[in-house]
Amino acid sequence: MYDLDLHHIFQLGLILVMIAAGITAIAKKFKQPYPIALVIVGAIIGLVNIPVLEPLKDFITEGEVFNFVIITLFLPALLGEAALKLPFSHLNENKKPILALAFGGTFLSFLIIGFSSLWLLGLSIPAAFVFAALMSATDPVSVLSIFKSVGVKKRLSTVIEGESLFNDGLAVVLFNISAFSLISYLDMGILGAGHGVWEFIKVISLGLLIGGLLGYGFSRLTRYFDDYPLEIIFSIILFYGAFLLAESFEASGVIAVVVAALIFGNYGSKIGMSPATKLNISNFWDVVTLLANSLVFLMVGLEITRINVAEHWGLIFTAILIVLIARSFAVYGSLLFLKNIPLSWKHILNWGGLKGSLSIALVLSLPRDFEGREEILILAFSVVLFSLVVQGLSIKPLITWLGVNKKEEGYQEYEALIARAHRYETGIEEINKVKKNLFITELVSESVVDEYKKQRTKLHNDINALFHKHPDLRKKQEIALLKHSLYAQHEAVGHLLKEDIISSEVAQQEQDLITNKIVELEEES
Repeated sequence: MYDLDLHHIFQLGLILVMIAAGITAIAKKFKQPYPIALVIVGAIIGLVNIPVLEPLKDFITEGEVFNFVIITLFLPALLGEAALKLPFSHLNENKKPILALAFGGTFLSFLIIGFSSLWLLGLSIPAAFVFAALMSATDPVSVLSIFKSVGVKKRLSTVIEGESLFNDGLAVVLFNISAFSLISYLDMGILGAGHGVWEFIKVISLGLLIGGLLGYGFSRLTRYFDDYPLEIIFSIILFYGAFLLAESFEASGVIAVVVAALIFGNYGSKIGMSPATKLNISNFWDVVTLLANSLVFLMVGLEITRINVAEHWGLIFTAILIVLIARSFAVYGSLLFLKNIPLSWKHILNWGGLKGSLSIALVLSLPRDFEGREEILILAFSVVLFSLVVQGLSIKPLITWLGVNKKEEGYQEYEALIARAHRYETGIEEINKVKKNLFITELVSESVVDEYKKQRTKLHNDINALFHKHPDLRKKQEIALLKHSLYAQHEAVGHLLKEDIISSEVAQQEQDLITNKIVELEEES
């Protein structure tokens, strides 16, 4: 019976992966943010009665299953992948806005939402501040995947990533204190406040310590191996080990993972990883996070449909308003005295403070007998749905309208010239291909082709003049050309190995050399 249950769970999981992969593929094909598409389709599947999918919906929307999949299974991987690829130098350059948002902004948002929920939503003290903790953090799963798909300037992207990686760890700590210890601390008065502050410091500090030690230890371990499959396994053990070990010591697992991955991705990659290893680890986690993100957002869509909002529209509207106002105070207030953050960036940071799967997973982890649990569920689910759909769909037009994703000078002109040159090349190829079938004489075809060639020559001259004016554009084209050449070389070596012309040892050596050159080009670009 046990084996049969595992077999059935595997079947349901495979169906979920197939649905998520299909929706993600379609969204990417049409260049739309796939997280939003998954949430919407998930909600539709949840609302519509599809007999074949009913067992899947019942399984996924079990609170314990959802909580385990999001927090224990996917969160360490998603946080680890994001922190692994975040250069410490970029974090250091932007530490002021990141710290201001992740700590100052989160605390400010927590207090505003907590007291507003107490007075305007009529929630009890623990329920009000639990809701405040859930809504104070920008969910890294939501933020990183959506912002990667819309494209923003590198520095703004670093601030967004840095905030989302650290402030959710803070919010989880605030959630645990609010849900399980707040009343006892309040009853103890000033002494209780001291206990609360100590608990907060202890949880954060232990998370930093555990993550730091494990990150350093695994980084040193990579010096003794040059074997990327093994080093990928090290990264898996590190991310999940840091999370679970920190949680077992009642520390912040989220902060432990982020710190461990930052050290491993910066210090570890510097002292113990070849460029080929770095590229392969990066590619592995790209696949894992795409799969995890796709499943997470589909599950969020399915889960959201399980709540009944019919009689709570007034409370829901008020809650959304409170969360939006608190986020505005958090962003503009915490960044008030920082002069190097443009106002347009603050608007993006404000509206891009999305809530997502982490909030839902945390609220589902509340004990069944927690006072106000149902009200918090309804409010949290509603805010998350509003955040992902309304804010998620409007963030890309807002970024474009504010000019935050504007390309560097000359790039639009370069794109237009390349497009026209490609048109003429295609036109010449098509004429040469069909002239025999259509019995076109050489005289006619040559006159048309000559005109196209003249236009093409003029365009090439214009492109060369543009390269002279903007050397960075030429460098980008050179890098793109070299990368395509190296990929072809990599494939050619693989073909020689397949035909048994060269040994696997020689093939591996050559492919590693090619991979190292590709990594160098990517770092240069």
